[in-house]
Amino acid sequence: MQTFEALISTLSGWVWGPPMLTLLVGTGLYLTILLKGMQFRALPLAFKLVFRKDHHHEGDISHFAALMTALAATVGIGNIVGVATAITLGGPGAVFWMWMTGLVGMATKYSEAVLAMKYREKGPHGMRGGPMYYLAKGAGLPWLGTIFAVFTACAAFGIGNMTQANATAKIFESTFHIAPYITGWVLMILTGAVILGGIKSIGKFTSFLVPFMIVGYVSTSLVVLFIHADQIPHAFGLIFSSAFSPASATGGFAGATIAAAMRYGIARGVFSNESGLGSAPIAAAAARTADPVKQALVSMTQTFIDTLVVCTMTALIILTATSWTQGVSASELTSASMAETLGDTGKIIVAISTALFAYSTLIGWNYYGEKAIEYLFGSKSIAIYRVVFTAAVIVGATMSLELVWNFSDLMNGMMAIPNLIGLLLLSKVVKAETDRFFSEKH
Repeated sequence: MQTFEALISTLSGWVWGPPMLTLLVGTGLYLTILLKGMQFRALPLAFKLVFRKDHHHEGDISHFAALMTALAATVGIGNIVGVATAITLGGPGAVFWMWMTGLVGMATKYSEAVLAMKYREKGPHGMRGGPMYYLAKGAGLPWLGTIFAVFTACAAFGIGNMTQANATAKIFESTFHIAPYITGWVLMILTGAVILGGIKSIGKFTSFLVPFMIVGYVSTSLVVLFIHADQIPHAFGLIFSSAFSPASATGGFAGATIAAAMRYGIARGVFSNESGLGSAPIAAAAARTADPVKQALVSMTQTFIDTLVVCTMTALIILTATSWTQGVSASELTSASMAETLGDTGKIIVAISTALFAYSTLIGWNYYGEKAIEYLFGSKSIAIYRVVFTAAVIVGATMSLELVWNFSDLMNGMMAIPNLIGLLLLSKVVKAETDRFFSEKH
């Protein structure tokens, strides 16, 4: 087992080396320039479209439900444990690079959704789309679409399943002294109860849960930050200074290089917002609308909310506290930081937030995985996949934390490669659709 863990860790390190980080950020930067900074200009319109309903068009769920399903998948433990891991390994400067993945990632997320909507098709279980379809139908590379689908089906068990169950089990064990296998069983039963109903059931559930959990977490974070308002300028100073110069060792913090800040900031940022992975456009393709750009604008807000709002809250909670300099592990860092202000109540809030974030991600990522399985093996394979996916929850809850995270990073990277190739090949299609939409009156 140790040999296998070492192999996964080595492969993950290779995949998330400088070439991948350059490709991810570079693609987002290229699309930002190509679309003339559209993510900044059109953000107000994007938030307006979130609540607009297109009743008479093809699709399975509303703009809002599609966004909530995608947010359910992205707002997960990456926003709590992922941010803490980035700071623990890369220093405060990692937060800056997380922001960069968010800013350019908005253009990437927008482009993915445009293509997912444009090349989607109607299947026996509703609309289906995503990178496997735009790689096959748009780029004319069906073999690359198949590769993407294989890695998506595998990634669903990592980023979308076992990491979520593992982090929840660990924090419930440290906060409430509940054995990991018990947490695993409860999560498994609750997951199965929702996903068996398909995308309409998932859309309804996430439309209720996601706004509630995000508002609750952000509100609590704002209360803590208000109490520590005098420390916020110092926290921002640490973030910007450590992004471009090595972070000094402090207390239990061993220090970090600029390269580490970039690597862990970008990797954890992508883990959190998923821009460039090609996962979120699978949910976007189910939206009820006639115009690809409308849903793409809505999808773009997902990255803004996830990284520039929720992740920033977590980062500031950590950096305005002292636990990050005292050698506290990444899995407990956010909880310990919140507890410095709110005591045991802070630990309980983080534990509950982790459980809700993880549960919502399990629900959202099951949908991504089953669409990949449907693409590979047909609609009859979906029922089997749902059973296996549900059963994997308890496995993740009791596995090694390091193995689970490294496996997730590896699968995320392998998903991103074919998707980014597709985005670059079809970037002119994205630009043409964008120019058409904004030349009309809306």
